[in-house]
Amino acid sequence: MADTAQRLTEDLKNAMRAKDSMALNTLRAVKSAVKNAAIEKGGADAVLDEGEIVGIIRKQIKQRRESMDQFNKAGRSELAQKEESEIALLEQYLPSPLSPAEIDEFVNAAIAECNASSRADMGKVMKLLQDKTAGRADGKALSQAVMQHLA
Repeated sequence: MADTAQRLTEDLKNAMRAKDSMALNTLRAVKSAVKNAAIEKGGADAVLDEGEIVGIIRKQIKQRRESMDQFNKAGRSELAQKEESEIALLEQYLPSPLSPAEIDEFVNAAIAECNASSRADMGKVMKLLQDKTAGRADGKALSQAVMQHLA
């Protein structure tokens, strides 16, 4: 089992002991999403790798950000604050993000490895980059960097 999955399980147990309902509900939702993704991947006994788990956590954060925006637009600041605290909790499980300089290094290496010369090769470069960065960089930031280098 991946380190993040074990950490989620331990933190879930700790939240139960501490009777921290916000952390408990948030971690249960993430564990459920991880389990559902594992079942989709290969049945009840399937195990996800670290990158897949980080991807699920990123997706959960994105959903909460969207909800937070909707709550703010509707004037429901108490619900927006709840979403914000859940985001802060989930961000603790993400690996440290890459700096722009590190992203440039990865992009240059991926372009060289794929022998990419034009934007037509962007798909190959992006696939390689996403494998190498393993959830440490946003896909949008990666694609913008690739476009700049291939322009």
